[in-house]
Amino acid sequence: MTGYIVSRLIQTLVTIVGISVVVFFLARLSGDATALLIPPEATAEDREALKESLGLDDPLPVQYGIFVKGIITGDFGDSFRFGEPALDVFLDRFPNTLKLAAASAVVALLGGVSVGVLGAIRAGGFVDRLTTVIALLGQAIPSFLIGIMLILFFAVELRWLPTSGMAGPKTFIMPAIASAWYSMAALTRMTRSSMLDVMETDYIRLARLKGVPERAVIWKHAFRNALVPILSLFSLQIIFFVSGSVVIEQIFAWPGIGQLTIQAIFSRDYPLVQTIVFVTSTFLVLLNLGVDLLYAVIDPRIRLA
Repeated sequence: MTGYIVSRLIQTLVTIVGISVVVFFLARLSGDATALLIPPEATAEDREALKESLGLDDPLPVQYGIFVKGIITGDFGDSFRFGEPALDVFLDRFPNTLKLAAASAVVALLGGVSVGVLGAIRAGGFVDRLTTVIALLGQAIPSFLIGIMLILFFAVELRWLPTSGMAGPKTFIMPAIASAWYSMAALTRMTRSSMLDVMETDYIRLARLKGVPERAVIWKHAFRNALVPILSLFSLQIIFFVSGSVVIEQIFAWPGIGQLTIQAIFSRDYPLVQTIVFVTSTFLVLLNLGVDLLYAVIDPRIRLA
């Protein structure tokens, strides 16, 4: 187990270093930030003075070294757009994205797993066919379209829910459903497929022959052994909920890092873009590390391999 943990920690560290390099250089592909921060009538001397004050006149290796030092010390520099520490701007919005991601994850997990298990134990019947149709529709209809339809029906026509913003429990309902739509369908299909594979094994037949209650057979024996691929897919969906919420946040005017990322990119706010992408990516890498270690707890064969 120790060797497995050390190996995964080394891989995680290498990944984080790679992320820092990619983030730093990609942020600068959007163009010269001073072009958006200085009036058009400014002189060349004014432009150079601004570059010097922002540290953009240094060679790229020097700028990257300053960026790495900032990562170590927790100082990512000041945002060009907001004039505040970039990390503070990020941390002010990040909890909002995490709240929406948590709500979406709950909807996707409860809906996908329960419907998938129901389809597996009723394989071949009407419920199973209905489950398959729901899963296909979930993967065929894009999340942004679901979001727009939810707004039109529940907010505009019925006036049950607010159209946008984050001002109470009701504001979570539509964004969470729209964000979880695709993931719930994917989890439904994965759960059904994984459960069907496990239900055909000899130890499930033996458990039934021994008189184990059907509920225990399904949830204690079958579901636990079908959990690894489901957990693997769910971990990827969590990454999507956190990093892929840009469109959903735009549709529902959600004050999270999705909106903040778009603002930072269009304003060429290098420190803020670097902070958002690096911190979010590191968070997701560490999340993956936790999931991998959880695999080893659920299935000892993984750590032995």
